[in-house]
Amino acid sequence: MEIKRAGAQPSEKGPAAWFTGVVRIDPLFLTPEPARVQGASVTFEPGARTAWHTHPLGQTLLVTAGCGWAQREGSPVEELRPGEVVWFAPGEKHWHGATSTTAMSHIAIQERLNGRTVDWMEPVSDAQYRKSSGVEQ
Repeated sequence: MEIKRAGAQPSEKGPAAWFTGVVRIDPLFLTPEPARVQGASVTFEPGARTAWHTHPLGQTLLVTAGCGWAQREGSPVEELRPGEVVWFAPGEKHWHGATSTTAMSHIAIQERLNGRTVDWMEPVSDAQYRKSSGVEQ
């Protein structure tokens, strides 16, 4: 048995190569081999979001606070609220983050495949973000 004590793992700033805006990542768990699941609590300030990306074995998001948006490629944006759970299938290109006016936090859970949990792609532009969310500025 291993217990990860609250506050024992430092918060990280979301790297600019993978995120737009202010994002905080709080690691929760990283299981040792042969297990491959890992999880983190991620907080997005208003307007913050991920870049487009995929996960080799999929991803589950558990929305814990605020209001956010998620979009898979070719589909409309979906609003996310606390208590909702989102599943992205393996290889499904998507992004997620806060709305333009409200912060959002979620727990992200994904599995490693050959040492990888995510494949990062191009940023979600301000124009894509405004258009996909229905916010015209």
